[in-house]
Amino acid sequence: MLPSSSPRRFSAPKIIGPALLLVMVAVGLAVPHVGLAATPEAVSEAAAIGPVTPQKPRGKPNIVVVMADDMRVDELLHMPSLRAAVGNHGLTFQNSFSPYPLCCPARASFLTGRYAHNHHVYWHEAPYGYGAFDDSRTLATSLRAAGYSTGFVGKYLNRYGPARSKVSGKRSFKYVPRGWTDWRASIDATHGLGVHGSTYNYMDTPFNVNGKIDNRYRGRYQSNVIGDFSVDMARGFGRRAEPFFMYVNYVAPHFGGPREPDDPPSFLTDDRGRRQDVRTPARPPSVRGRFDALITRGAGMPKAGGSSEPDVSDKPHAFSRLPELNARERGALAELTRQRAEAIYVMDRQVNRLIRELKRSGEWANTVFMFTSDNGYYLGEHRRRSGKVRAHEPSLRVPFLVTGPGMRTKANRYDPITTIDVTASILDLAGARPPYRADGTSRVPTMRRGDRGWTVPVLNESTHGEGAARRTPGFGGPRTSIGIRTVRYSYIRNRTGEHELYDLKRDPLQLDNVHGQPGYAAVERALGRVWWRTRSCVGPECRVLLPRVLRAGSALEAKLTRGYWQRVRRVYGF
Repeated sequence: MLPSSSPRRFSAPKIIGPALLLVMVAVGLAVPHVGLAATPEAVSEAAAIGPVTPQKPRGKPNIVVVMADDMRVDELLHMPSLRAAVGNHGLTFQNSFSPYPLCCPARASFLTGRYAHNHHVYWHEAPYGYGAFDDSRTLATSLRAAGYSTGFVGKYLNRYGPARSKVSGKRSFKYVPRGWTDWRASIDATHGLGVHGSTYNYMDTPFNVNGKIDNRYRGRYQSNVIGDFSVDMARGFGRRAEPFFMYVNYVAPHFGGPREPDDPPSFLTDDRGRRQDVRTPARPPSVRGRFDALITRGAGMPKAGGSSEPDVSDKPHAFSRLPELNARERGALAELTRQRAEAIYVMDRQVNRLIRELKRSGEWANTVFMFTSDNGYYLGEHRRRSGKVRAHEPSLRVPFLVTGPGMRTKANRYDPITTIDVTASILDLAGARPPYRADGTSRVPTMRRGDRGWTVPVLNESTHGEGAARRTPGFGGPRTSIGIRTVRYSYIRNRTGEHELYDLKRDPLQLDNVHGQPGYAAVERALGRVWWRTRSCVGPECRVLLPRVLRAGSALEAKLTRGYWQRVRRVYGF
């Protein structure tokens, strides 16, 4: 469907439409298996790049990481250019996770290579937000010491600007963390500074550009500004003799202003009188309506219609008290899914501009390019209207695509990779020393030589309010849930005592909590032992070998993962 420049008014559409089914069936395992056939549009864009200029030899590769905000794995469907340039000429990790599915802690984990219980950023606000983050030693300082130019673009941590820096002790509007050669970070709310806009206003975003406030972008769509910055930075770094690292952060598809005529109400009332959050991202007029024919329901609602989960009585109280979505909420969720797709599509065009510049300059041949997100997002699953934080699959899973020297052949990888594993991999590629004892595992051997098998646990943790005041054995600090993810099982211990165990081979949608069931007693004991051993791990403690009952070699790992995504596709159509 061609883009429409005229805004549409919000209405509650039908829950499922034939257009969505036809497109999703055509895509196949498109979203998790991003070996999608490239669209004609993406092919033409890729062809327009032209031949790649040979790159002068270097001892170390350039490394570019693009990170979206709150993006689900299935939303890769709306990034045709990325799939054409990276997915079809690189590796797609089918088991990629955020160890703490919330923006601020996840980003702190990427920058340090540590779990939240080691860097102590647990939330967005004080005392566990940006002000708790010691960014004097990060990935950037390690790469600088290894001879890299380093560049940052876009969103940093939540409250960067108004919050005080732990390092400087001052408000961080003009603060530039150590280790960055070129710094262009968006600023959160600027009340009292005399500067308009914020990170979460897509049409009015101020930036800290190397220690100076730059607020010339009122009326310009934020993703386009970030795209301009990234292209300019790549062009500048390409003129230097040393290799470079770029960390480019889009706010899309995170919700943000300004309000638009086709937005659903920011909060809707469910059938029990509670307000439910359905805030959307702003988009430029050129893409509004682009996905109206494709998206006719929330991404987390079954394609056959009906409830996302008929019985939630086995879930923790935060879910078991949720009523079914009413018609108005379903319409809002479809609109939210559309608007997220539109914001992602704009981001895709800007990412393509960066790739084109790297190819034009000849740097692409020596560049490892990665794309991921800080966390996933609920869009209807388990009756959750929107949000993240909890360790269910929609929130925990994130996209991860990579291409680079020796990794240009389209292939899937099934070994697990987490945000902190990405950090360890970057340091490995660069030959750099980690800023702290690494909690993650370098996946460079998997990238270059293939899967090794799922032999170590994926730890996840979060803070979500419920049970925070309880003194529960094993829970240090403010954490309210700590989980272990293996190739087959998702095991989540909640501070409230409402524990969860899901057999993802039989139940990939996590509809049936089998915690405490006799048939899973041996498995649960094994998971419990791993949980106690890794819940507050540091460094090598986080990479303990799983017991045999929980391990999987590369063949079984691939088989179980393919089965997982096939089941998900049958229900959701992705």
